[in-house]
Order: sequence, then C-alpha cells, then structure tokens
Amino acid sequence: MILIKNGHVTDPKSGLDGKRDVLLDGERVKEICRPGKWSGKWKEEDFDQVIDAEGMTVAPGLIDVHVHFRDPGLTYKEDIHTGAAAAARGGYTTVVCMANTKPVVDNEETLKYVIETGKETGIHVLAAAAISKGLKGQELTDMEGLLAAGAAGFTDDGIPLMDEVLVREAMEEAVRLDVPLSFHEEDPKFIGNNGINQGKVSDELGIVGSPALAEESLVARDCMIALSTGASVNIQHISSGISVKMVALAKELGADVTAEVTPHHFTLDEEAVLTYGSLAKMNPPLRTKKDREMIIQGLKDGTIDMIATDHAPHSKEEKAKPLTEAPSGIIGLETALALGITELVEKGHLTMKQLLEKMTVNPAKLYRLDSGCLEEGKEADIVIFDPKEKWTAGDYLSKAENSPFTGWELTGKVKYTICSGKVVYKG
Repeated sequence: MILIKNGHVTDPKSGLDGKRDVLLDGERVKEICRPGKWSGKWKEEDFDQVIDAEGMTVAPGLIDVHVHFRDPGLTYKEDIHTGAAAAARGGYTTVVCMANTKPVVDNEETLKYVIETGKETGIHVLAAAAISKGLKGQELTDMEGLLAAGAAGFTDDGIPLMDEVLVREAMEEAVRLDVPLSFHEEDPKFIGNNGINQGKVSDELGIVGSPALAEESLVARDCMIALSTGASVNIQHISSGISVKMVALAKELGADVTAEVTPHHFTLDEEAVLTYGSLAKMNPPLRTKKDREMIIQGLKDGTIDMIATDHAPHSKEEKAKPLTEAPSGIIGLETALALGITELVEKGHLTMKQLLEKMTVNPAKLYRLDSGCLEEGKEADIVIFDPKEKWTAGDYLSKAENSPFTGWELTGKVKYTICSGKVVYKG
C-alpha cells in the first residue's frame, strides 16, 4: 500500500479541491480522506511507501490524446519506451498514439504491436488506427475489425482527408460503432510552404507559407458533416481563431464536436519562427498574436475542450535542415503541464482545476475511458506536482530535443507519476 499524505487534491470530475490523504491499495485508490483520518487503524509504518505531498497538488494522471511515438518504423526519432518515459516525466499516465507510423496502423498486426509494446512501459499506451487505408484518403479501413482489436479511435493525423464523401462515410461508420474520429485540418491546395503561417513573418522570410484558410475551410466542412451525421468528432491541434469560432458555432447547433489545442499554440505566435527557426515550425503553424488570444479565450469559455501535446520528435539532423526543408513538429510531453501552469494559470486565464479538466476529464470523455478522475475504487493513476516550483526545460527523456522551450524557466514541476498504483516516475 502507498500513502500520499498532506497533498492538495484537485479532482475536476468530482469537484474535490482541498487537503487530503490518498491511500492506494494495489492498482486502486482505496480511500481519500482528511489528513490522518483513515477509516482503518493503520500507522504510517504499515504502508509500503509514504509520500509526503505537503505543498504539492495531487491530481488524476494526465491524458494526452495526441502523441507520435514513431514506432514502428521511425524509431531513430522515438520509440514506444522512450516516448512513454517522457510521458511519465510529464505527469501522463495515458497517451493515445497516432497511426502515421511505418507501416501505418491500418491493420490488426501493427495495431497489436503498438498495444502490446505499450503494455511493457508502465503507463497506458493506447493506439488510434487510421481512418483510410495507407493514409491515402481513398478507402476506409476495417474500422469494426480494428476497434475489436483494440483501437481507441480513428485518425489520419498528419494528412487531411480531402474526399468529403469518404469523410461522411467514416463518420457514419463511427456513429454505428460509437467511436470518436479525430481530424487533421489543413487543405494542401491553399498551402505554399507548410509549417509557417502565411503572413507578416512568411513575407519577411520570402516564402509563401500556410494560410489560416487551409485549416478553417476543413474545420467548417467537418463540423457540418459531424452535425449532419451525429458523429463524435475531434478537431486536432486547432490554430486559428476563426476555427475556434467555427467549433463554438457547431457546438451551439448541437454537433458532437470537440477541439484540442497544443501548448505551443497557446504560448507562441508566428514571430517565434524568427527566433527559433525550424524549432517553431509545425503543422498547423503558429499563427498571429490575435489567433493566440482567441485560442486562449476558447480555452477560457470551454470551446476548446482539451490540451494535447502533438508530441512530434525529430532528429537534430532533420531539424537542422533549411527552414523550408526541415520537418514540422516539436516534442511536448515533458513541458506541457508546466506551460499550462506558466502561461494559463499563473497569468489568470484558467484556474488549476480548469487546466486539469482539459488534461484529464475531457480527454477521458472523448475516448470513453474509465479514468481521468481521482476517486475511491478507481484505478490509481495519479500525478503529484509542485505548482510553484520553477525549473529549466531541457535534459529530456525523449530521444528527441526539438523544442523551442529548451532553456525556458517554467513553473510547475512533476514530482511523482503513479500509474496503476506503481510509481513510474520520481523527479
């Protein structure tokens, strides 16, 4: 048994927000009570481990609905074990891997490889399967078979689906199977150079860039198809203020649409490219200051439901290429919680409870998970962090180091991550 004593327990689902002791028995939460008021007649020496969480926040383990562990096929960037280690360091107990591996997760064999390897890591590694075979956007995968084999959901993330009829068919099938779909919204027909917003900075750099319209047009399309079909649809890594407004309208009309945003999109804008170069290149790109402000407003008013990292590791050599040739994406698992605290909580945009809701309860709701909460009888997936401790980002457990936040002083440091009752990270 493990005793976590004197911590400030914040559980957004139940509303609990106060000083408590948490007792763990095996994989489950046995009891949550006021300090020292356990129902049993235990003494501290009766526990296998005692964690004094005085001054720390004790919360449900974080859930990331959008990671790339590059396994199978691109393991020089990351693999399932190193990705999971980075996740645990960041306070995550559950992650959902995207399907754009090599081979693509469009078949049961590859899906089962990801799931079975994930079981070796100590955290819950879930896998989304592809919507279309080979991510080609031409033919649906066997969604029913893949769901039965363990797929958490479906996405062609990394590549937009351009066939509207196929999108509708996928949504209709998802309704039948009661499973969520996630969409990468960027119409390539509008894009000159991906990864950099089309605007002031791209003009200064002499490149065409990627306009917000590329995202907005597909967000509008898929919100309306979701409204028509009743499908559960998640808009991935939203970057445009107009897209936020589109999601709000879809929700108002009754569509089952959610949206996720990355820490880099609520922290940085297009100007970051001039400072960080390819480390600030991602799809969709960092957009204007106004877009960032509208994203923060979307987080505040609930339009944006989740914070997801889009953890996208690349090698140093790849990111060292010229800006127009370097791949898009950055790592994010080890800095996400701290960026949320630093940029959203410390600046008064969200309360700690609201931040955690977008990193626990709402992600669990999207994927129909019996987690994302800290309650008696539930699985003991827990993060313990010091919400005031300052630290410098870097020295990552990920194989990759492609982050513009390296060297930043951040507030909020993970001290313990506990998954299924076992300590999987101690900081």
